[in-house]
Amino acid sequence: MKINKEGLVGIRINTLVFIIIIGVVTATALKFEWPWWVLLLVDGFLLWRIIFFIYFFREPERKQLRDEELVYAPADGKVVVIEEVDGPEVMGGRCLQLSVYMNFYNVHVNWSPVAGEVIHKEHFDGEFLLAWSPKSSSLNEHTTVGVKTEKSGVVVFRQIAGWIARRIVCYPEVGDRLEQNQKVGCIKFGSRVDVFVPLGSEVLVSLNEKVVGSQTPLVRLPK
Repeated sequence: MKINKEGLVGIRINTLVFIIIIGVVTATALKFEWPWWVLLLVDGFLLWRIIFFIYFFREPERKQLRDEELVYAPADGKVVVIEEVDGPEVMGGRCLQLSVYMNFYNVHVNWSPVAGEVIHKEHFDGEFLLAWSPKSSSLNEHTTVGVKTEKSGVVVFRQIAGWIARRIVCYPEVGDRLEQNQKVGCIKFGSRVDVFVPLGSEVLVSLNEKVVGSQTPLVRLPK
C-alpha cells in the first residue's frame, strides 16, 4: 500500500519535529527539568498525527478495471443520492445524479469514473455545509470535471468539500485524456463525490449501498 503524495509533506514535517523533540528530551531528561515531560506530551501528539496522516492518505493498490459501458464509483463510501436533476451546464439538460459520501474512515483518493477527454473543469469557492446535505452539491466549495466519452456523451464528476474538508485536489486539466479509473485527486479530510450521467443509464446500485472506488460500477450507460 502506498501513501498518496498529498499527505507526504505532512508526514515528513511531523516526523522531523518528532525526531528533534526526542533528541531534546533524551538530552535533558536526566536533569529532571520540567520542560521534558511537556515535550513528551507534544511528541505523543505528533506521533498521533503521523499515524493519522498515514492512515488517512493511504492509497491501496487496485486493479484498473475498464469497461466503456460502465461508470465506476469515483470514491469509496456510501451511495446517498440517486435522482434525476438539472445537470451541470456542460451536459446541456436533465441527467441522473449519483452521490458517494466518504466518511472519515474511507480511502480519500478519487478516480475517474469513465475514460475520455476532459472538456470542462471549474472550481467554485462556496460554503462548507455538511456533505450529506442536498444543498452541498451546488453551494459547497467544489470542483466539477466534464469528460466526453467516445460513445455515451458527457459524464461529469464533482468533488465536494464538506464541513471538515477544506481542500480539494484535482489533477486533470481541460484537454487531458483520462483513462477509466485513473487517479484524479483527493479531498482532504472527507466529503463526497457526485457523478452526473445521461438519462437512460441503468442504475446498478441502491441507496445506502457501500461502494469501492474504481471497483464498483454505479450505472450502465445508454448505447
